[in-house]
Amino acid sequence: MNLPNGRADGALLHVEGLTMHFPVGSGWGLRRQRSWVRAVDGVSFEVRRGETLGLVGESGSGKTTVGRAILQIYKPTAGSVVFDGVDLTRLAAEQLRRRRRDFQMIFQDPYASLDPRAKVIDIVGEPLDVHGLARGADRRRRVAELLEQVGLNPAFVSRYPHEFSGGQRQRIGVARALAASPRFIVCDEPISALDVSIQAQIINLLERLQEQLGLTYLFIAHDLAVVRHICDRVAVMYLGKIVEVAPRVDIYERPRHPYTKALLSAAPVPDPKIERARERIILTGDVPSPINPPAGCRFHPRCPFAQPKCGQEEPPLEADGEHQVACHFWREIESGRLRAPAPGVATGAG
Repeated sequence: MNLPNGRADGALLHVEGLTMHFPVGSGWGLRRQRSWVRAVDGVSFEVRRGETLGLVGESGSGKTTVGRAILQIYKPTAGSVVFDGVDLTRLAAEQLRRRRRDFQMIFQDPYASLDPRAKVIDIVGEPLDVHGLARGADRRRRVAELLEQVGLNPAFVSRYPHEFSGGQRQRIGVARALAASPRFIVCDEPISALDVSIQAQIINLLERLQEQLGLTYLFIAHDLAVVRHICDRVAVMYLGKIVEVAPRVDIYERPRHPYTKALLSAAPVPDPKIERARERIILTGDVPSPINPPAGCRFHPRCPFAQPKCGQEEPPLEADGEHQVACHFWREIESGRLRAPAPGVATGAG
């Protein structure tokens, strides 16, 4: 998919300095707040009209929190979320409610995201009720159309969630997200809870709907193979920060941030010759706590290329054409002037 090269009019969503800190209570009754979980800490990116932007990173990196803060499910601590020219963080409750039909979410767990006591007609029809889009026979007809659109039998409208498989439940979740005719959908790991045999079906469904309806996706995932298949650009998160953003081909064939390199080196390749020949980057240590993240570059305690500067100064997200990377030494790493030490040799970050 050929998209505008960074033009302002090509972006449907602008996120600037998005921050989401959760208070951690301590003391009697957990009333005294002494610290904060810095789940998302100053994230900036854009999602262009009609594209799929992948957001990847290991568990706890802040991916889901970004998605929920964009949709104002969580009220951001700071930053702006400008959707089609309107800053959602500045809207009053009623204004935000009216805007919600333009953006929806597909949740990760199809078993937990559907009300087990509600019939399909009420689950899928809820957005129609909230926004006053259809009633009575029109409502039932619209729900049947949505079920058919996602590959389900319209006769299923009177069934309950427990009567469906996981893949069918996720299709119901997709139908619910489509009910209000949104333009932007946050897909929060929509296939991670499904069997491998069903995952491809849901991915193909999302791609078909995007083509038919002109949808824009933020696709949150940890499966790099899926992201490579469905996404136009990829943003990589680590410990509440975005460390690299690039077109899909660039990020898989020429990753620049050491964390991205490590992520890709950990993903298996089906070709045995390529698998044996490629360089492996094995990270040591655990991900630091988001309550007390390290100074400077947050990745530096685990980075095999870390230098003293990395622990002192936070690198900006520097643009090189379509490619953005937050690393002080990515040029030196890419050129080979800076190499990782041999195993057992300490880095210069301490």
